[in-house]
This record gives sequence, structure tokens and C-alpha cells, in this order.
Amino acid sequence: MNPDRKPYDRGLMWFRRDLRTADNAALCHALQQCRRVWAVFVFDTDILQPLLERGLHADRRVEFIHESLIDLDEQLRALGRANGVEGVGLIVRHGPARQDIPRLAAELGVQAVFANHDDEPHARSRDAQVLGALAHQGVVLHTVKDHVIFERREVLTANAQPFTVFTPYKNAWLKTLTDAHLQPHPVERHADALAPCPPTHPPGVPSLASIGFAPTNLRALKVRTGSRGARALWEDFLERIDHYHQARDYPAIKGPSYLSVHLRFGTISIREVAGTAYRLHRQGRAGATAWLNELIWRDFYHQILANFPHVGEGKAFKPAYDAIHWERGRHAEALFAAWCEGRTGYPLVDAAMHQINQTGYMHNRLRMVVASFLTKDLGLDWRWGERYFADRLIDFDLAANNGGWQWAASSGCDAQPYFRIFNPITQSEKFDPDGKFIRRYLPVLAGLPTPALHAPWRASAADLAAAGVVIGRDYPAPIVDHAQARLRTLQRYAVVKPG
Repeated sequence: MNPDRKPYDRGLMWFRRDLRTADNAALCHALQQCRRVWAVFVFDTDILQPLLERGLHADRRVEFIHESLIDLDEQLRALGRANGVEGVGLIVRHGPARQDIPRLAAELGVQAVFANHDDEPHARSRDAQVLGALAHQGVVLHTVKDHVIFERREVLTANAQPFTVFTPYKNAWLKTLTDAHLQPHPVERHADALAPCPPTHPPGVPSLASIGFAPTNLRALKVRTGSRGARALWEDFLERIDHYHQARDYPAIKGPSYLSVHLRFGTISIREVAGTAYRLHRQGRAGATAWLNELIWRDFYHQILANFPHVGEGKAFKPAYDAIHWERGRHAEALFAAWCEGRTGYPLVDAAMHQINQTGYMHNRLRMVVASFLTKDLGLDWRWGERYFADRLIDFDLAANNGGWQWAASSGCDAQPYFRIFNPITQSEKFDPDGKFIRRYLPVLAGLPTPALHAPWRASAADLAAAGVVIGRDYPAPIVDHAQARLRTLQRYAVVKPG
């Protein structure tokens, strides 16, 4: 576009859950429509302060964002230099975004602010406040789709209603998809509009300490951050994608893509990965088909959140399920603490909880197992588990987390039937048959023969003695009996209709 024909002289690109320059929809629109563009990220205290108040001073997500911003700042600087402009970079603010974005827009004298959509309830409220404040200043807020292939009401039923069942949604998703939906946004072609940051707003990322947070074990875990980290993981996964459908359910082997955190924070383009998966799917590659299915589930849960916002506000998708009487009181709190700390006496459940507590990640199969155990073995409210995951998962995404928990609790759209209750022992025997995952996170049980690992309280006295394990001292006895818990769950769910 001819710079003289661009509608705005100055624009501001507001990064949120899209921490990359390549194929970034809002950034491309800003560069196409403005003669000069600055970029900003806000460490939003409306989000961060509650974390600090809950004692999460060392938060892997905050550190992941921090490291990814350093990478993003370098990307912006490189784009500027490639176009002969020095001083380009990322302006980083620390404060309430609802106030800082309008304030920065006024300070820079921009006519428009650009951002990508975010349909979480808090984000919608924040954006509405920013929209109003900017409008009062005579500044336009433009937002566009970026983090999913289809959003909101783009894929609808024949009756023009949002889908609430996955399989027909998937079929409609695939039928609607065209090459145009997968085309990248040509940011580099328009990057000459990036402007050097003024001396009053120098680019650069502040230290973690300056925003009130401490380092975690992120580096020790060798978590790859930023677009470079995402690129390395993506290239590695492409070498394994043909085996994804066979390997994805086994937590002890390298089956998943490990890209969930990068899709969450937008350090890689959903169009790129979905486009590649779709091409391989059309070639009949079963692993790619299975992974594409997971990406479609991601879109599905995001359109559920957008069209049924009550699910993000602590309510069941199916209102009848809010009538369930969950366990309460001190005993329930003790059960919950045992679940959180990996002390349930069921090794696969406990190993999974140690994984999330130690790493901020949990294998997808295990997320279903521990969620089923919390709701249907312990009889505890799914919201307790949802909140725990929200505080600890590095890849926490409200739409997917809520969708997964409500699926497990049978209260969600297209959820598993309430009478489907995972048996933690058979799940262990099926998906960790050699006990490698259990041994990694529960080394106290490592000396037991593999068959005994899945239910150590059933092990022979000789095997327990040889392994140096005393049930109740070295490893807890089961806090519930699964068979009895199953009967109680069927009674508990009797207040709602089957389904």
C-alpha cells in the first residue's frame, strides 16, 4: 500500500496472546493501515496482582511470557534493521492495561490501536473499557482474529446456531476450510512502517523482579520459549507426527507436540501448524489427522466460550449439573489436599500430580484421568480442579481448561456420560504398562515389580519388603475405594438426566 494512502499516520500494535511477528494478523493490519507503528505489551496488574495475592510469586507462565517478550523484542528490532530503521522494539508497560493502553495511545499521539481477539470474559471486559476510553480520545480500536482458524459464529449449524457437539462441528469445520483460511499474513512485506521508539518510551523488557516475580525452574526444565523455541519444537514434532495417533496416550514416551504453551501465547501461528497438519491429513497420514483433530477441538472450545460465556464464569454448560451436591467440609478439603499433593494412593494419579507441580505441564491423557478421579472418585467439585490447573499449568487456556474439566465432570457440551468413570488402575496398566512414568515421579515405588506398581497396596509382602516400601509410611494407602466411589458417583449424579 502506498504510505500516502494509508488511513492513519500513527498506530499502536498491542500484543497480548500473540507473542510473535510472523503471520500476526493485527500487526499486519497495523502496518498496512498506518504510516508509523509502535508495539507494546502490558504486564497487566489486573491479571498479575491476584497471582501475587495467592502467593504465586514464582509463576512459570509469567516467566515464559517474560522470556518470550525478549525474543519478540529482538524480532521487532530485526524487522526494523532489515528496513533500515534503528530503534524499533517493544515498549513494555507494567500496570492496568485498561488504563495504560489509552494513556500510551495519547502519549504517542496515535489515531488507532490494533490487537487480536481474546474472548475470555476478563479480556472482553478489559477491551470494552479500552474501547470506550480510546473512543473518548478520538482513537479507534481495531481487533481481528488470529489465535484460532475459526472463531465465534464462523462455523454454525444449519439453523445458524453454535455447535455444541464436536463431531458435527468438526465435519462443518473441515467443509468450511479453504486455502484462504490458512494463508499467512505478510508482516515482513509491510514492516517498513515500524517506527523507532521515542526517547520517552524506550524499548526493552524489564526484569522479572521489577514486576514482582521471581524465577522458577523453567530453565532447569529446558522449556523452550519464544518463537525460536516454538520453531524448534515444531520441527521436532514434524519428524514424529506420523506416530502421534499411536504415541499420544502414553505419558512415558515422546508422543505429544509440546506446542500447547506456544499456541496459548501465540509464539507460533495456528495457520502454519494447522495448514501443515491439514495437508498431511489429506495425504492420508493418520498421525496428522489425529493431531488436526486436537486443533479442531481447540477451536471448538474457543467458540463454546465465545457463545456461551457462562462456562467461563464458574457455571456448568448444562445448568442441570449445577444441582449436583459435591462433597464439602473438612473431609472434602483433606481429600482435595491429597489430590493436589499427589497423596491419593493411586500411583498414576499421584505421578501426574507430581508432574504438574514440578513442571507446570501434565500429559493430556493424565489430565482426563486426574479430573475423573477428583470428580467421580473423590466427589469433589470440578471447579476446584479447574482452579488448581489454572494456577499451575504453564499452557493454561481458559477455553480448553474449562472444556476439559466439564467434559470429565459430564457437565459440559458433548461431555462423556456421567456413568463413564475412569478406573485409575486399568488406566495405569493400559497407558503406563512398564511403569516408566510412575517410577519417574514416584521413585519411592521404583523397586516394586511392574505389575505391582499400578496398585501397590495389593503387592505381596515379599515384593513390598524387597522394595523397602511400607504402605501407609512410604506411600499412602488409597484414600478411597474405587468400586465404592463409583457407586456413590452414580447416586450423586442421579439428580440429573443421563447424558
